[in-house]
Amino acid sequence: MVATCHSAGIIGISGYPVIVECFNSTGLPRLDIVGLPSRAVSESAERVRAVMKICDFEWPTCRLTVNLAPADTKKEGAVYDLPIFIAILTATSQISAPQDKIAFLGELSLSGELRPIKGVLSMLLALRDAGKKEVFVPFQNAEEAAYAEDIKVYPAKNVKEVIAHLMKKEQIESCPPPKPTEDFASGMDFSNVLGQNAVRRALEIAAAGSHSALLSGPPGSGKSLVAKCFSTILPPMTPQERLEVIRIWSVDGEGTKAARMAGRPFRAPHHTVSAASMSGGGSAGRLPIPGEISLAHRGVLFLDELPEFRSDVLETLRQPIEDGEVTISRVSAKVTYPAKFQLLAAMNPCKCGYYGTSRCKCSEESVRRYLRKLSGPLMDRIDLQVAVQPVQYEALAARGKREEESSEKIRNRVLGAREIQKERYKNTNISANAELPLDRLAKDCPMTDAAQKMLEQSFERLGMTARAYDRILRVSRTIADLDASEVIDAVHIAEAIQYRQLDRLGLSDG
Repeated sequence: MVATCHSAGIIGISGYPVIVECFNSTGLPRLDIVGLPSRAVSESAERVRAVMKICDFEWPTCRLTVNLAPADTKKEGAVYDLPIFIAILTATSQISAPQDKIAFLGELSLSGELRPIKGVLSMLLALRDAGKKEVFVPFQNAEEAAYAEDIKVYPAKNVKEVIAHLMKKEQIESCPPPKPTEDFASGMDFSNVLGQNAVRRALEIAAAGSHSALLSGPPGSGKSLVAKCFSTILPPMTPQERLEVIRIWSVDGEGTKAARMAGRPFRAPHHTVSAASMSGGGSAGRLPIPGEISLAHRGVLFLDELPEFRSDVLETLRQPIEDGEVTISRVSAKVTYPAKFQLLAAMNPCKCGYYGTSRCKCSEESVRRYLRKLSGPLMDRIDLQVAVQPVQYEALAARGKREEESSEKIRNRVLGAREIQKERYKNTNISANAELPLDRLAKDCPMTDAAQKMLEQSFERLGMTARAYDRILRVSRTIADLDASEVIDAVHIAEAIQYRQLDRLGLSDG
């Protein structure tokens, strides 16, 4: 007879239903798994065999053929252990066939325990869309599985629990709704940042409009500290954004961590990271996995010591910054991952780090050579280029005597600006000013005559590119929103232009 049960696979962050068929026939005892299985899937045979004996089931003395449909799609991972186990038991009449609306996901240990798997949430959503009503998953995947709506999810610790539930001997409680998460990030508070009012203001603008920012200053000026504080002033994720983040992290095996995350993702890869680790990829013959820029989706990608990153690594950022996604093409598959991240970078102004002071020993040419590591097209894509000045002695001496503005106060202003943008962009897929498309710039960025004149003069004087012009408009729009102004005035343009540091120095031309 042919027994059938249902499961799912994943490509990128998109799940798809998989039908597991088992056929028993006469012949020498043997188990063949077909349907483009990877090595991990083929090894399911030995795990299933061991679990059957341990759980007091009878291993059939016949030939078994297990087919994973669709047969022309490569199957990866150990997610098919449990459905293969159930299909064999059904084909050999050791249990009754499960209902067609039930699906199974899970890796088996040799003792019959269910181990966590990757990509659970995306698989559940695919099964739900395919009409399935109930799914068994490993107990460790329960927290991320709870985010799947309109499908009943049973978290099981071992196969005995699954069988007992199917035979109606002992029922497994379904996953409860997800627990509310404290969405205020627990990083350093801005009240710990001494002085640096200009940097505070720049990062407030960046948070309010989801703009990318580059902090340039000497060692010890507090660049890394303010970067760690940045996540505490960002707005909370919407339910849809959290769902997106969990799906991406789940593919990387961190779905539970993402479900428990307070605040938005904050990724800070070391400057030795490879291009494949940054953009995504993996070993030959395997489906591509998400890289740092996708794991930072809806959050912050912080690159410290920006010029120390390899040029090929930095250039991988250009297209995702513009498009909000990254496409990875491999022989095995072509996968597109979301990558709507907020870039936050830090660097020294020169090799020694003290450009513009008497301590700097670098020539003008060596400074230019150092900055040439950052291409003009990449710099064009960074909205705010901020000069970070050394902390003054007066600010250090006032520690404990003068209260600095807290992250909560800054965040409240950020949330106010975001509410204005939410109302402006309702019924669109735009979430912040940084995502404002070209065809809406004229409509959503009205300027006074004084603002237009100032922008015109600056464009000619600084030799701006068209992309830099557009980004100044978007930043100006955010500054105006923080002032609750519907029209962009000259003061908003002037502040936005001052955040084009490398343009003003004539050093962004590569």
